[in-house]
Amino acid sequence: MKYPNGLNKDYKKNINYKNRGMNLEDDINLANEYYLIHNIASIYKKPTPIGIVKVDNSGIIHEAYFKTPSTTDYNGIYKGKYIDFEAKETIENNFPLKNIHEHQIKHLNTISNMGGIGFIIVSFVKLEKTFILSNYYLQKFISSNIRKSIPLKYFEDYGYIVNYKLNPRLDYLKIVDILLEGENNEFKENN
Repeated sequence: MKYPNGLNKDYKKNINYKNRGMNLEDDINLANEYYLIHNIASIYKKPTPIGIVKVDNSGIIHEAYFKTPSTTDYNGIYKGKYIDFEAKETIENNFPLKNIHEHQIKHLNTISNMGGIGFIIVSFVKLEKTFILSNYYLQKFISSNIRKSIPLKYFEDYGYIVNYKLNPRLDYLKIVDILLEGENNEFKENN
């Protein structure tokens, strides 16, 4: 870029991956706040259970450890149904399965088996696309593939894109409505 007095400056877009995942989580947290204020749903980010070892006199934690592996990021109640989900971001055109732990996958399966709604929300950062993939299709992919990542095409074929809007910015409960409707149709067909 040319500035007055002959000063040249190159413009480089700085990408900070230090807090990767925080943009999606920020959007979800704001949506959850909106849902709670408007009596739509009560959904919260689960705190990570930690054990504190050393604290100084001013209350600053200097040493701590994770007590147990956390399950998923969020849980709550919507339309009388328990929902539980994990939120992830990827800069790739696929979702590396190493980004979700085995105990989280088992937890989502347990939630679904007990009648709750389990899913993952994955943001493809470079593409500016966010998808919800139900636990059913997550488990189906894992059990029938040897791949170490879920390709974008799988999300496009079996997931639901979450459109951004004004308020809430990431209205993911619109997709949960679709998941609930599908669950009701499946129940009707089986009975």
